[in-house]
Amino acid sequence: MSRIETLTTPVSAQAQQPSLLCVSIHDVAPATWPDCLRLVEAIRAVADIPLTWLVVPHYHFRPERSAQMEACLDASLARGDELCLHGYSHLDTEANGGGLRARFLRNVYTQREGEFAALDEAEARRRLELGMAWFAERGWTPQGFVPPAWLLGEGSWQALRASGLVYTTTFSHFHCLESGKAVLSPSMVYAARNRSGRILSPRVADATAAMLAHKPLVRFSLHPPDARYPELVRHIQQVLKRLLASREAVTKLDCAHRLDGIPGAAEAADAGLTSHPRSHPASGPDSNRQGHTVHNAALRPSC
Repeated sequence: MSRIETLTTPVSAQAQQPSLLCVSIHDVAPATWPDCLRLVEAIRAVADIPLTWLVVPHYHFRPERSAQMEACLDASLARGDELCLHGYSHLDTEANGGGLRARFLRNVYTQREGEFAALDEAEARRRLELGMAWFAERGWTPQGFVPPAWLLGEGSWQALRASGLVYTTTFSHFHCLESGKAVLSPSMVYAARNRSGRILSPRVADATAAMLAHKPLVRFSLHPPDARYPELVRHIQQVLKRLLASREAVTKLDCAHRLDGIPGAAEAADAGLTSHPRSHPASGPDSNRQGHTVHNAALRPSC
């Protein structure tokens, strides 16, 4: 079983903890690319920070390929961003099963996009290998994996532990796979699909940021539909300004390396807050004076 440690550390150790911010663009694919670019444009208007692009090799099994997208992602890598494997199709194709909670998460809450929620180990391994092969064909080597909708069943956890990847995330935690550390960091995310979600989710995001004010990591997870609503884009920019005043923006891979060096950086499993691999079968460089990384402008993607 993976090691889960307590976050209750001496004050001196807590003082040495980093104060990190991970900003990620989810569901990167040809079909979503215009919205992804709008999100990046909004972010860059605030600060030129490193981003993690969550790339889906065959999004919804669509056959499109975008040379422009791949060229832009190449340029993003060159300037210090990270490309992360984000499922293979981003669709849950498995038969319904499990309890009421699992069925709700798979069918209603995530609208059948939790691809890795119900896979057995062999199928999860196969899809991971397909995704990594797709990356390799483009000269990319992913070091991390974020499951679509943050849902991972036990079979998927088993495949991930044997994959050689450095990290994964669930909605509530950042998991360092080699050490087994699971760092509490509920993701800040918007619900752009409906009006009530667009009204309420910014308030939830603000509350999450406040709750994590003294924690080592804040995760800000942006999705293509967010770019279609000016009120959400404005909120994204306001939140970034606040967070960058006290946090260093890093990629997820850099975050994994930094967090893995913190003694006691994980939550206790019995606190009921962690998505432990065995406890939840379907849980869904120069720096400026503010502390965030400034990229070489010459390497900025022209797209």
